[in-house]
Amino acid sequence: MSDDTLLDRALIRLEEAASHLNIDQDVIEKLKYPRETTKSRLLIRMDDGSRKSFQAWRCRYDDTRGPTKGGIRFHPDSTVEEVETLAFWMTFKCAVMNLPYGGGKGAVRVDPHKLSRTELERLSRAYVQAFANTIGPDRDIPAPDVYTNAMIMGWMADEYGQITGAVTPAVITGKPIALGGSLGRNDATARGGFYLVRHLAKELGLDRGHSVAIQGFGNAGQFYAQLSAQDGNKVVAVSDSAGAIHRADGLDVEKLIAGKNAGKRVAELAEALGAKIISPEELRALEVDLLVPAALEDMITVDNAGSIKARVLLELANGPVMPAADKILEGKKIIVLPDILANAGGVTVSYFEWVQNRQGYYWDLEEIHERLLKIVEREGRAIWEIGVSRQVSMRSAAYIHALGRLATAIEAHGTQSFFAG
Repeated sequence: MSDDTLLDRALIRLEEAASHLNIDQDVIEKLKYPRETTKSRLLIRMDDGSRKSFQAWRCRYDDTRGPTKGGIRFHPDSTVEEVETLAFWMTFKCAVMNLPYGGGKGAVRVDPHKLSRTELERLSRAYVQAFANTIGPDRDIPAPDVYTNAMIMGWMADEYGQITGAVTPAVITGKPIALGGSLGRNDATARGGFYLVRHLAKELGLDRGHSVAIQGFGNAGQFYAQLSAQDGNKVVAVSDSAGAIHRADGLDVEKLIAGKNAGKRVAELAEALGAKIISPEELRALEVDLLVPAALEDMITVDNAGSIKARVLLELANGPVMPAADKILEGKKIIVLPDILANAGGVTVSYFEWVQNRQGYYWDLEEIHERLLKIVEREGRAIWEIGVSRQVSMRSAAYIHALGRLATAIEAHGTQSFFAG
């Protein structure tokens, strides 16, 4: 297996899991390739009257267990390979949580910070116009991702309704509450990770009051810091794309979040918080109980994994640890709670939103939290027990758990459907 590309590295996890299961090779072959990847060039009118085009993609990786599900990101570095890899991860993430979905993903190669609000709306609507035949509540259900949000999902859902002539809230999740969004969606990714750590705390050796360092202080990082601090733990370091800060006695998380929401970088808040400015490399190497990568892919590599001293890693980001780095962490006895389990709270609450949209009946926040807690604890416990019984890492256990469900579904469809479509 080549280690050259992001998708190749993701597929290493598939083959490693397959080595622990007696699965037909046709199943593995089917899961090595996306079912359908569509690309389009979105041409929009800019505010100055000129036209500009943007490359866009939508991948439906596998729909064996149900309609595909996955976010749309707006990012200047997006590529088709990234989209397909993220869709692969979503396939396994949905299987881990036993959601009736396959994996999908979408992206537009754009820096949204350079667009006005009206340009951003035109781009969002153009995406739906281009992929209206790909998405649908029973076929492929988008959601927010990097640099997209509830407002953008609301525009997209509205555009789909205008194209189809029917109000169809279940076509997209992560919408504003007023347009059929679900309560509890904003902190779902972080809350799922928090529930997982709390449930397995004894097995992980994490006492109440454990120290936490968070790499990446966007939505997931901020909410995790807040939930962990409220539970009595000590958030001692955080970083964003411009720098990092550290305070051994713990940071005032509420002040930190208020400062970020006011548009400041974490390093600009150091003095007010009594914290020291450190480098991102120093943050990774801190002696903390829990390190939370909550930024982008491939942040922990063979070059920096050896410096990590945390006892546990919680992957709130997708693919933050490269496979070769995983081996180094295993050798250091560092437990990694893998992305396809650790950050699956987001897609789980997206599933709740889809169910509520289809029923036309909406749950209160307490019910959302109870349902999420039940699923996270059930699947987290099952994966922990697989890891113990098979003497494999939590990542391998999660992929074994998901692959078993995917294989059962693929085989139930019959061999004639393996490569149909």
